[in-house]
Amino acid sequence: MYSLTLLGNGLIIILTLVDSALHTPMYFFLRNLSFLEICYTTVTLPKMLANFASEVKNISFAGCAAQMYFLLSLGTVECYLLAVMAYDRYMAICCPLHYPVIMNQKACAQMTVVSWLCGILMPLGNVVWIFTLPYCGPNKINHFFCDVPPVLKLACADTTMNEMSILALSVLITLSPFLLVLVSYIRILFTVLKMPSAKGRHKAFSTCSSHLIVVTVFYGSASAMYLHPKSSHSENIDQLVALFYSIITPMLNPMIYSLRNKEFKDALRRTLSVRTSHTLSKHSLLYRT
Repeated sequence: MYSLTLLGNGLIIILTLVDSALHTPMYFFLRNLSFLEICYTTVTLPKMLANFASEVKNISFAGCAAQMYFLLSLGTVECYLLAVMAYDRYMAICCPLHYPVIMNQKACAQMTVVSWLCGILMPLGNVVWIFTLPYCGPNKINHFFCDVPPVLKLACADTTMNEMSILALSVLITLSPFLLVLVSYIRILFTVLKMPSAKGRHKAFSTCSSHLIVVTVFYGSASAMYLHPKSSHSENIDQLVALFYSIITPMLNPMIYSLRNKEFKDALRRTLSVRTSHTLSKHSLLYRT
């Protein structure tokens, strides 16, 4: 699964860089999302695989803090990046004449930088607060990695305020981007339904369907993990949900975008045909020589 995640997301990054037809805002944001997914899985999966292969399954205190911070940080970036991608689709479908002017290279870069800054800064205070709590044993985390709920259970102090703070942060991180996504797609839906051509409606929906699937899967699993009441899920269910949003979703995203995207498949064919032609001409030259 880790290999597939690296391969799929790496392929999207390479193709969107080398193929000039994919030098558009949509693929610029997709390239950032793919880079994010590689980082997101690398935070947890290599250590998880090492623990599976070793009899000693441990992580240092500082390593646990770093793992939790980067997991929350990259998850926050993904929330805002998915919202930016929804806004991009809204501008492309609802305001096509203004789209090239508003979604220019500078604006796309600024929106991406803001998404990354939100991810870097927003979870920092909560993670520092969690790891300044007293931990006096046991020191065994009942999880695959250092996520917030299983680590808080090990603290030798009242963690009610920490849990309330994490809940408030989770609502802020998920709700504001989700509202932007929701408003964008409501406007897109009304615009598409007014289109006279069935072919035009189909094309508009096809450009949004992949992003909608990814948004639904990501927000659904993240909300199930961080926004549910404390006693409503068993630890096994929490572990399954965490495994889904931290490992399975990053692996599926490239498949969702590539298999449902004609432009991406055409770019892949062009790249492969150019590569094949170059190899054949090189062999032919060597043979004549």
